[in-house]
Amino acid sequence: MSELAFPPGFVWGAATAAYQIEGAIEADGRGVSIWDHFCATPGKVRNGDSGAVACDFYRRFPEDIALMRELGLDSFRFSIAWPRVLPDGTGRVNEAGLDFYDRLVDELLAKGIAPCVTLYHWDLPQALEDAGGWPERATAEAFVGYAEAVATRLGDRVTHWVTHNEPWVASWLGYGWGVHAPGRTSDEDAVAAAHHLLLSHGWALPVLRSLSPGADVGITLNLAHVEAAETSPEHAESARLIDGNLNRWFLDALFRGEYPDDMPYAPPVHAGDLETISAPIDFLGVNYYFRILAEPISAGQGFPGMAHVPGATYTDMGWEVNPDGFHACLARVARDYAPPAIYVTENGAAFGDVRLHDGSVLDPEREAYLAGHLDAVARAIADGVPIRGYYVWSLLDNFEWSHGYGKRFGIVYVDYATLERVPKSSYYWYRDFAAARREGHTWPVSA
Repeated sequence: MSELAFPPGFVWGAATAAYQIEGAIEADGRGVSIWDHFCATPGKVRNGDSGAVACDFYRRFPEDIALMRELGLDSFRFSIAWPRVLPDGTGRVNEAGLDFYDRLVDELLAKGIAPCVTLYHWDLPQALEDAGGWPERATAEAFVGYAEAVATRLGDRVTHWVTHNEPWVASWLGYGWGVHAPGRTSDEDAVAAAHHLLLSHGWALPVLRSLSPGADVGITLNLAHVEAAETSPEHAESARLIDGNLNRWFLDALFRGEYPDDMPYAPPVHAGDLETISAPIDFLGVNYYFRILAEPISAGQGFPGMAHVPGATYTDMGWEVNPDGFHACLARVARDYAPPAIYVTENGAAFGDVRLHDGSVLDPEREAYLAGHLDAVARAIADGVPIRGYYVWSLLDNFEWSHGYGKRFGIVYVDYATLERVPKSSYYWYRDFAAARREGHTWPVSA
């Protein structure tokens, strides 16, 4: 065994997203989002669930910040609901919506917790979708106005901004495969959406830096370690396609100013777009959940499949638990793209948590998941990867998109009937682990 430590000043955090926790979808002038519309469409979301109430964080955030303080968080990552700020996507600013985020930021700071603000976590105002959504360049222009409105109000207190969360999900699951809002199924729309999401990020950078001087600004990507399930040319080709679609398309654009030329896509690039997209960022956010073992495209499928590993541990989402893949992913990003800093902006697991007769929630599977993945982070840091912080996903059980309330990722259990919060055993494990690291204790990992 060797002893490896997290660096001084390492940020211990937890992450959430507006539509998944806030509720209050009609409160104080909030407009309609694409997820409101998608959830109201029969058959799109499990059990007809929606984020209408969610965790009622909009009204209960002081209680949740008290839990964060007990947890010992250095930072809380949350997203702003675009339709709460600009109900029509552009034009009139809803000051009451910004007032909520004002109160939230002030309460966090009063409790010694740094806000890490994500501007876009998939809740596009429906009015912009009606006008064409992310496949239209005008939506990227609208995003800049939204960023300006938020930073004008919060820029004096927010020190870390994430422009977008997982543009791959917003583009491909929303516009290509139809399993997320707005539910379109067009590869052409997905590619255009991906480009305009990245373009809006680049356009927003100077706005955020102007209105929030001294703040660090970045973007968060969902990345995976991709391997061929078998040593055949067909498997290798599938691994190349998945890596190109999921990882390289976004990393190459952001860090090299180009899209991979081995992918069969034609994004609507205008002169200067790629220079805008590849403007320097202060950090890259990495969301990581599982590795992908690629299999060839089967008849009737349009995309390569993922192999199941006999005997491996899987989460409630059907995702393989593989911390070594996390280490490999972080090392690859540092080696091939050299971001100035990396924050693990999401990492966690869903399991079928239940309350025991005494009201407690024990989740040893999640504790093991976190231990293994923090082990991978520590090893990556020892290898020179510039990781500055880690945000567990998620603070609270919440609305899990098309899965509704059927999947629980939180380290705090939410009883959806009463909205009672119950810290799980993983909550206390994470609290104690982070506290020990701050005290200078080292984290043992295998040599």
